[in-house]
Amino acid sequence: MDLKDQLKNLFPDHVESNEPEQVEEQDHVLYVQKEPMICKFEKRKGKPTTIIEGYEGSDEDFKILAKEIKTKLSVGGTFKDDSIIIQGDYRDKIMAILKEKGFKTKRVGG
Repeated sequence: MDLKDQLKNLFPDHVESNEPEQVEEQDHVLYVQKEPMICKFEKRKGKPTTIIEGYEGSDEDFKILAKEIKTKLSVGGTFKDDSIIIQGDYRDKIMAILKEKGFKTKRVGG
C-alpha cells in the first residue's frame, strides 16, 4: 500500500486536484519619511560596497526594504547597525529603486 492509498483511507472525502493553491499576498506598506536616506559608497577590505542609512521607520520595514533591493539587483548584502550594506557600487540603481517607492535619497561620496 503506497502513500496515496493510505491517504485515501484516512481522508475518503478528499478530492485530488492539480490546480495550484491560491495564496493571497498582501503588500507590506513601508513607512516613507520626510528626511532623505543617505546612499554612500565605501571600500571595505578593498571591495566596493554601497551603504544605505537614515531610515526612520521600524527595523522590520528596513529589513524588508533590504531584501527587496538585494533581490532586484541580484546581489549580496546584509542589514547591520541600522544600515543596509550591499556588495558592489549600485548607488544609482538603488537610488532609482528608492525613488520609485517614494523615498528621498542623498548621494554621498565619489
